[in-house]
Amino acid sequence: MAMKLGFIGLGIMGRPMALNLRRAGHALWVHGRRPVTMDVLIEAGAQACASVAEVATSAEIIFIMVSDTPDVENIVLGANGLIHRLRPGQAVVDMSTISPASTRRIAQELETRGVEMLDAPVSGGEVGAVNATLSIMVGGKDKAFQRVKPLFDVMGKNIVHVGNHGAGQVAKACNQIVAAVTIQAVSEALTFARRNGVDAAKVREALLGGFAGSKILEVHGKRMLDNDFKPGFKVKLHHKDLRIVIEDAHQLGIGLPGTALVAQHLNALMGSGDGELDSAAIVKVIERMSGMGQ
Repeated sequence: MAMKLGFIGLGIMGRPMALNLRRAGHALWVHGRRPVTMDVLIEAGAQACASVAEVATSAEIIFIMVSDTPDVENIVLGANGLIHRLRPGQAVVDMSTISPASTRRIAQELETRGVEMLDAPVSGGEVGAVNATLSIMVGGKDKAFQRVKPLFDVMGKNIVHVGNHGAGQVAKACNQIVAAVTIQAVSEALTFARRNGVDAAKVREALLGGFAGSKILEVHGKRMLDNDFKPGFKVKLHHKDLRIVIEDAHQLGIGLPGTALVAQHLNALMGSGDGELDSAAIVKVIERMSGMGQ
């Protein structure tokens, strides 16, 4: 059944996700910070909106896909935010990666207006967004999840209702911990091979067939071997995600030493002007520490 949908945030991830919703036959109202990002959606039959408030006026379910916690807070709760136009029965689905604590606070604010919220961050990068194969981790009430589930199916393949508000963001944080620490491990392993005068490509090939095999070794390991850091997922975004993890861990009193170490390496990449590279560039920090890199 066709629905009236809104989509706010049309960057490298949001644009293809919104396109998939439109191609599924849903009416779509879109807003991007830069008007040019709306062009391809307009060509597909979506309606361009000059503000987030205009999206709220038209859509039953509004998706958000932006960079960071303050962006979502401003879009939903700001002076010109959604909350001033939303009506009981509407739903907000935040697919950004932001703070779990902030997510819970936004959900509570929306609930006072009779508006349901789901936090539904994703994993799978631009390729997953384009091919509608994203992994989607969802927090919020089951009734709201069941309502939106057919729309998630249009954008992704592995859709898991993790728990109540904020649970999706916690799951995404866990994803980013595993990804970051595994990139670190692959970086160290390939650097170790090189410094021993052994073909790192052959080492990677050997490891892929054993217990150390992983998607990170397959994809990021290949990037490291090829010195190809064209972004699939940028250093600056992984840096932001681990900042969220470290801040939440600080509040909870959790020791995450491996995560903290990789966060420092991402800090170093940001400081050296490499924030736009793929986060596989963590290997550059390891190489420099080992007297190999520039």
